[in-house]
Amino acid sequence: MSSRTSPDSSFHRHPRFVPIPDLQHLRATLARLFQPGRRHLGLTFIAGLLWLLAWFDWSAWNLLPATADTALFLLGAGVAVYWLRRARLFPTIQRRLIATIALLPLWQATLIGARLLGLGSIVRALSVTGLAASFCIGLAWVVWWVDRRTRAALGNRFRGALEFAGLPATSGAGSDGRIWNPLDLDAWYYNRRHPRLGQSLGTFVTYTLVFFLIVLLLTRLSGCREIYEMPAGGGKPVKLQQIVRIQKVIKKKFVINPYSAVLFNPPPIDDVKLQLLEITKHEYKIGYGEGTAAGFATGTARGKVRLIRLEYDGGDWDQDLSSNADLNLLIEYGIRTGQAVNDRAESRRIAQLRNFPPTKSPPFVYLTGQRNIEVSDPDVDILRGYLLEKHGMLFADNGGSPGWHEQFFNLMRRVLPNIKPVPVPLDHAIHRVPYEIPFMPYVAPHGGRDAWGWVVDSRLVAYYHPGDIGDAWADGHAGVKRDIWEHSYQLGVNVIFYAHAQYHQWLDNSAK
Repeated sequence: MSSRTSPDSSFHRHPRFVPIPDLQHLRATLARLFQPGRRHLGLTFIAGLLWLLAWFDWSAWNLLPATADTALFLLGAGVAVYWLRRARLFPTIQRRLIATIALLPLWQATLIGARLLGLGSIVRALSVTGLAASFCIGLAWVVWWVDRRTRAALGNRFRGALEFAGLPATSGAGSDGRIWNPLDLDAWYYNRRHPRLGQSLGTFVTYTLVFFLIVLLLTRLSGCREIYEMPAGGGKPVKLQQIVRIQKVIKKKFVINPYSAVLFNPPPIDDVKLQLLEITKHEYKIGYGEGTAAGFATGTARGKVRLIRLEYDGGDWDQDLSSNADLNLLIEYGIRTGQAVNDRAESRRIAQLRNFPPTKSPPFVYLTGQRNIEVSDPDVDILRGYLLEKHGMLFADNGGSPGWHEQFFNLMRRVLPNIKPVPVPLDHAIHRVPYEIPFMPYVAPHGGRDAWGWVVDSRLVAYYHPGDIGDAWADGHAGVKRDIWEHSYQLGVNVIFYAHAQYHQWLDNSAK
């Protein structure tokens, strides 16, 4: 029997019979990838796995430092650029496939870069654009594949149908004689006059459903259900003491050349400068409970204090984010309390607060800006549930206008219609622990000179700062005096600690 008619050869040539690779076959495939001439394929395979690891960590796990995730994203982008440069050596279809795969790491690297720069509006635009581009490119590939397989099915009908193990001339026919294969234009559920149109509509609908199911699944895996965990430990809500200590005495002598052609007013020959270093005296662990480290008894070993800023429409919710205001406050909180803090600032839409379970929700969220605040009614309900049912707290800061003052108070009238705002005095616990705040620090009194609060069951559920405290946290401190930005840091530390302490007490009482 010739090789042309050999059952074995026809079996292996038929496209419907694909051998299932076993473990040994997989090992052989990996070994071929790492052959000396193909090591770039093996390294690309490893880089792809690392990129997936970084993607899941960045969006859900939050186990690696932000610098590690960023490095892995840059690695994936670098590998994508490498293959794009090599793509000109390949046939057209392979070039297009390389470009499609390279889109993902390049898109993710761009998103990460925009997020690290604090460009929140650009991040959202890139997210929507990338998702739309992925949908369209994927649809193009599916249409191309369906067209190829349809042509193959049509060809098999007239060429060699009987050659392969006595197959019937009608491919994909069931026991009732009907053709069920969607890649065959003679399938019974297609319109006889316009089978191509029916196949195209079916392909589009099926692809759309599968695409959005995958997106939904990935969203759930990557943070649709989020948790917030406080750092484990213990301590007492004590006041921190500050000590001003002379660090060094520097004496500078200026030698003036009497024959110099440069004329200037020389300073005193002996200029004595005192450099003062203000330090915090850590005599106690700052926190609640009997743990061994600074933190909270209801926290976990992997828990960290995080600062989550709320995004909203109509204004500049990301004010001072690019100037590291949020991150600077987090760093200062970690240094001054000894508690573990996150190494990056975060932001969420108000709707995303519902993704946190009641006992694993952020103890507080931060809101700032200077323009309009546009919040939908469903988001108002979500924010109300976060404050009352999840025992959260809203920390708001007027970023620069009397109009924002009215905008925020109107928002709170919708969120808590039965709760009237009251001035928060300096002898309130939020102004006394861990730091004793002697006056209300602000960069400019856009909303007055007093802090306002909304109180439910003796707990501050919302705290409003009237004078752009975020500017004082930002790089450069907006040019204000040291006394102002130092007390602004202290007030920020107090608000964060108050929210976490209240949340800890609620969890502790609920457990009991």
